[in-house]
Order: sequence, then C-alpha cells, then structure tokens
Amino acid sequence: MEVEELAEYVLVEAPDYISDLPDECLACIFQSLRSGDRKHCSLVCRRWLRVEGQSRQRLSLNAHSDLLPLVTSLFSRFDALTKLCLKCDRRSVSIGDEALVAISIRCRNLTRIKLRACRELTDSGMAAFAKNCKALKKLSCGSCTFGAKGMNAILDNCPSLEYLWVKRLQGIANAATAEPIGPGLAAASLKTICLEELYNGQCFGPLIIGSKNLKTLKLSRCSGDWDKLLQVIADRVTGLAEIHLEMLQVSDTGLVAISNCLNRYFASRSNPGVLLRKLYIDGWKANRMGDDGLVAVAKHCLNLQELVLIGVNPTQISLELLASNCQNPERLALCGSDTVGDVEISCIAAKCVGH
Repeated sequence: MEVEELAEYVLVEAPDYISDLPDECLACIFQSLRSGDRKHCSLVCRRWLRVEGQSRQRLSLNAHSDLLPLVTSLFSRFDALTKLCLKCDRRSVSIGDEALVAISIRCRNLTRIKLRACRELTDSGMAAFAKNCKALKKLSCGSCTFGAKGMNAILDNCPSLEYLWVKRLQGIANAATAEPIGPGLAAASLKTICLEELYNGQCFGPLIIGSKNLKTLKLSRCSGDWDKLLQVIADRVTGLAEIHLEMLQVSDTGLVAISNCLNRYFASRSNPGVLLRKLYIDGWKANRMGDDGLVAVAKHCLNLQELVLIGVNPTQISLELLASNCQNPERLALCGSDTVGDVEISCIAAKCVGH
C-alpha cells in the first residue's frame, strides 16, 4: 500500500504596503484623484476618512438652509479648506448669516469663496465672515442680496484680495441708499475686477479708481452711462492691461479717455511697464461708438495684441490705422458689424503683412 504524504501548506499574508504609507503620502495620492474617487476611497476605513478630510482643499456644497445643522461636523472633518463654493438654486431657501459665520470660524484659511444665489446673506453676515477670513484672495458672488456695506466689509478686512467678480448684486440696486464701495485694505492687492448685470454698478467707481495695481477690468451689461466714470478711471488707473466693455452705454468719449490717458502715463516713463494688450468691446449695436474711439486706440495703444469688436461699426479709416500702428497683433475679431466688408478686410490684411 502506498502511503501518500500529505504536504502542508502554510498561507502567508501578503504585506500591506498601503497601511505602512505615512499620512502625507496617502494625502498626495488622494489629491491626484477625481472628486468622486476621493469620496469612494474615504469610505475604505477610518484612517482614510480622516486623511482624506484633512487633505481636501476644495469643497462645493449645496447651500440650502438645511446645511446649518451639519456645519459643525462637516467642517470639523474638512478642516484644511482653502477654496469653498456655496451655491443654492432659485427655488430653495439658502443658508443665512448664522451658517456663513459658523463656516468662517472653522475655515479661517480660506483664500477663495464662491457664493451663488445665497439670497439670505446680509451685510452683517458678510462683515462677520470678512473678519474671520482675512486671507481671502478671490471672491465671486452672483445673485446675492447683501449690499454695499457687506462688500465694503470684505474690502476693509481682506488685504490680500486679488480677484473680485460680482454679478446681479441686488443690494446695491437702489442708487439713493447704496453707499459707495471703496478699495479699503485691498487697494494695493486687487488685480482683477469683473462686474456683470448690475443696476447702479457705478457705486463700484471708488473701488476701481482706488485699485492701484489693477490689471484687468471687465464691465458687462451694467446699466447707466459709463463715459464719465471711465474718464475718471482713466486718469487714476494707469496699469490696465486688459479691458472688457460689453453691452454698456459707452461712446467714443469713454474710449478716447482711456487710450489718451494711458498714452500720457507711459510717455512720461523712460521704461514703460504694462501697456494695454487686450481690448474687448461689445457695442450692442447701439451705434454709440465709431471711428473716433478706435482711432485713439490705434494712436496710443501700440502694444495691443487682441482686439474684439462686437456690434461696432468701424470704417476703413480706423481699421487701417489699427492695422498699421499695432506692433504685435495676434487676434482681431469683428462680429456683427454692418460696415466691414471685403474692402476693409483687404485693407487690414495689407497693413498686417509687415508685422
């Protein structure tokens, strides 16, 4: 009888290298994943949940009113946030001041915040938020109802603010009650200001004028006449490199003021700094702007690289001068013009050959 020898098999567990990874390495892995994958990974174990929360820098939340009871637990987990988006839909009640202040207490290192349709926020809530989040560099708010006091609180408490985007801010609509919005402590840091679809947007005039290092100004669909304010802006803000004027009440007067002032400023300096390089104009087919403004641009903004004209009717006079004088043209867009045909395009092409 043959005796079969039974072999003994010993199961050896494979080493768990992932568990040996330090938290810092695990955090780096999480940061390379998409948002959905991060969420799934955070459910693997308690350690991963903790590390994922502590390493997350960006968070986007539905800012409904029922978020308030969750603020403490939610932001205790995500305690290293630098970028936060709070958005609500039109049919829902948004978070109020209490929730925003509670968030600001737990997120003092925020550098960017977006507020969308947070209609329950007031000036008081924004003021408290500003005092707690003084490291803010970027603020975007759309369809909110707080007013000039809340905006001034941000500017008075955030000396590092570089980017401001405001759309449909309903709290400033009444020109009789809205106070001017000034640069505050952000006067030296602001580089980009974007204002869209505002009634009484001119109350931001002191802010624009007082922003010493402003490089980009975008004004879109803001009501009222902007010629006078642009004249004042041109005299005070001399480092603009990019200007967008979209569907505004602006005529040749405003455009001439901008180009002439830039010319006077840089002509007085032996080593010119940043010149106007990008100009976008949406004339809204209002026929308020013609050759005079564009001729001034052609004469004084010689480093212009991009020119976009929508709903503007230039003639061969201004187009020829633009093509001849601008030294580094890269982009020219002519949209919705009733005066640009083969002759004008041929003229531009002929003048640009030497550039």
